Amino acid sequence: MKSARALTRTITILGLVCILWVIIAPSCMRFRINDESAKKKFQKKGLTLVTSFFRVRHMVLHYVKTGLDSLPTIVFIHGSPGSWNAFENYLEDSDLLRNYRLISIDRPGFGYSDFGKVLHLNEQSELITRFLSTINNGKPLYLVGHSLGGPMAVKLAAENQKLINAIVILAGSLDPAQEGPEWWRKILDKTPLYYFVPGAFRPSNRELLYFKDDVHGLADNFAKVTCRVYLVHGDADKWVPPGNVAYATKKLINARAVEVHILEGANHFIPWTRYNAIKTLLMQLDRSE
Repeated sequence: MKSARALTRTITILGLVCILWVIIAPSCMRFRINDESAKKKFQKKGLTLVTSFFRVRHMVLHYVKTGLDSLPTIVFIHGSPGSWNAFENYLEDSDLLRNYRLISIDRPGFGYSDFGKVLHLNEQSELITRFLSTINNGKPLYLVGHSLGGPMAVKLAAENQKLINAIVILAGSLDPAQEGPEWWRKILDKTPLYYFVPGAFRPSNRELLYFKDDVHGLADNFAKVTCRVYLVHGDADKWVPPGNVAYATKKLINARAVEVHILEGANHFIPWTRYNAIKTLLMQLDRSE
């Protein structure tokens, strides 16, 4: 009898924990910071952070900006999951700010760009392309994409040959052959388990499902890239293998130049773990014009 009561109590507690988690999960781990908090954070460092939204029909792009509008521009594109503040340290770097206007976006479905509303690569490109045209100040424009931001940079460079001067791909997912099936993602997306996935991992899971198809469509874009390309990858990256670099190098047949930087002992998180190496590369972008 006691064992039966204990079992019932255990099941009840587990049920309550599951219900509580389903309620909490959507609001936690969103990997974003609201605009007012972000502005105050930058103000404490003597910097002005401009935040804004760009809208096209049913699509919304949230972005932030530091630096002078008269300077060449670097646009940062985060991976999955993520948001603009993945590149927060770059946006407040005094050396970079002397040379560039720095912009970081929330890709569609993340941050404050219609959080949870995931778009395919082509749809994201349409929105970001229109955004890039509005920030064009006649000075060089550079894109920096990490992980899934890498294929986005390739797509944008292919479709905006006259606008983009160079792209920097950090640990980019580019090679279809390197993408495993990950059958479990469909289970997380199409079953009640979806409600247990927290915050930004929900749109990330769905986006990565989309990407399994989108990465094949990306192949034709490499030959359309005519700007300079910098491929930066860690040789110890287990999430996105360095074989992606070899694939991209072969496909970028019309790029003005392709420069490869393999970082010894580095993993997938090179925007943060190898900040100085990447900053050094960014400081050289405008000097190569």
